[in-house]
Amino acid sequence: MIKRLSIIACFVLGAFAVQAQHNVTSFYNELGVARFKTSEFSPAHDTIVMVDHRIDDIIWSRVVYRIIDMRYKQNFQLYFPTRADDPNYRNLLLVIADAMVDGMPVYEKGNTIKPDFSEEQIIPRREVPKAIFQDLAGEDYTDNPMHYEVCCSDEMLIHWDSVTDELSKNEQAFSAIARNQIKYLIQEVVFFDKHTSRLHTKIMAIAPLSADKIETTDSTQVMKSVHESIMFWIPYDQLRPYNAMADAIPSRNETKRVTYDDFFEKRLFTSYILGEGNMYNRWIPDYETTHGGIQKEQERIATELLNFEQDLWEY
Repeated sequence: MIKRLSIIACFVLGAFAVQAQHNVTSFYNELGVARFKTSEFSPAHDTIVMVDHRIDDIIWSRVVYRIIDMRYKQNFQLYFPTRADDPNYRNLLLVIADAMVDGMPVYEKGNTIKPDFSEEQIIPRREVPKAIFQDLAGEDYTDNPMHYEVCCSDEMLIHWDSVTDELSKNEQAFSAIARNQIKYLIQEVVFFDKHTSRLHTKIMAIAPLSADKIETTDSTQVMKSVHESIMFWIPYDQLRPYNAMADAIPSRNETKRVTYDDFFEKRLFTSYILGEGNMYNRWIPDYETTHGGIQKEQERIATELLNFEQDLWEY
């Protein structure tokens, strides 16, 4: 009896295996066109894995500020496409704009470069169009080829309707504005969790920087220009659901697709260190005025972070 049941079970499993083989989707459709991953996401696609670290397990942490420059080749997937009419892909600026229109709150910059996520710093919806792009009063940008002059509301990226209190996106102005959006500032924390016995890095906040307000040849004015160039701050975890639903444009491989959430969580971008949290509340350009000195400080901070993790395992 047992032998007979075993034979029947083998036949049933074999039938299921044959049926499964016939359900394999072909790489080509009925027209002979290659199938690539589409922009249709399943309900579970935006499920974000969040690791809840216990505060008692964090025995060491360090806050670091980095600038992501779109002019580095490794960051091109965040910069392109610079057109809003692409049916499949959006660049990072357009994802942020869509999130703002959807109701994601953004926060004003404070008196320092550190973000302040208190309720008082939330930018009112009617002020959001000015926050994402605004000229400096009294400044002359005639000789600045990177500047895109906003002369009227029709050229703003986001519009506010005073009647409905709703925001809408102006795609016609996007291309001109996106070309100038070449830098982002991120705040991240590097910490050691004794429960997992490893070093973790988490992005805490991201801020778009206005290119024409950060351009300077005087290294002593770099920090001032960086502060002025901050448009607004976004708590990164509030942006993650939108990043998880947006594919980055493929780079040399049409089959391998990653979302913006994957791009940041896997740290596929390149960046350079602007400063770290310290008791003096200073950033690298505040006390290093030469290009060589700034590079040495950036290397020192990066080396200390690397050595800390390596030294944990010395015997």
